[in-house]
Amino acid sequence: MKNPIRIAFAEDEPDMREYLEKTLPLLGHQVVVSAKNGRELVEKCRTAKPDLIISDIKMPDIDGIDAARTIFQERPVPVILLSAHSEPELIARADNDYVFAYLVKPIKETDLNPAIGLAMKRFEQLQALRKEASDLRQALEDRKLIERAKGVLMKRAHIGEHDAFRRMQKLASSKRQKLVEIAQMILAVEEVSGSDDGESQP
Repeated sequence: MKNPIRIAFAEDEPDMREYLEKTLPLLGHQVVVSAKNGRELVEKCRTAKPDLIISDIKMPDIDGIDAARTIFQERPVPVILLSAHSEPELIARADNDYVFAYLVKPIKETDLNPAIGLAMKRFEQLQALRKEASDLRQALEDRKLIERAKGVLMKRAHIGEHDAFRRMQKLASSKRQKLVEIAQMILAVEEVSGSDDGESQP
């Protein structure tokens, strides 16, 4: 059995708040925050760290869109927005990467649960894509460092590209370190020795 989704929600209408408090547990989820406005939602989410946020848009103090943006900037979490009106300007404002579903009141269980499932699935896909992009960026940065270090070895030891790379591989193997860590070490030594060479010149 899957762990229940830990949900935080904000709703300024007492009837709707009561409906969510009762319905979400019946759907197998756990309510960790029940807030009356956006400010309360932001503050409570800092400690509750929910898996999902459901928020009405039009609320006093801070509206649901601004509250969701603040929470997402501090800690990425999927958001479902609720509204009594399907207003184009609201939908346009809600068109952000942290909003994964938009429901128009009155909300039914048959709409709510699929929206929760869809929001969680889309969020997982987005996080996977972001990790893949981050890993790719890191791989490119590592490759640049390795190429620079290889160039230093070629110049210092008067050897070819293949031999320089083989030396780095052997050093990484003997020290049980990653190739990029050896590259960083070579570049650090080169920076120090380069400074010393510059100081020793008349």
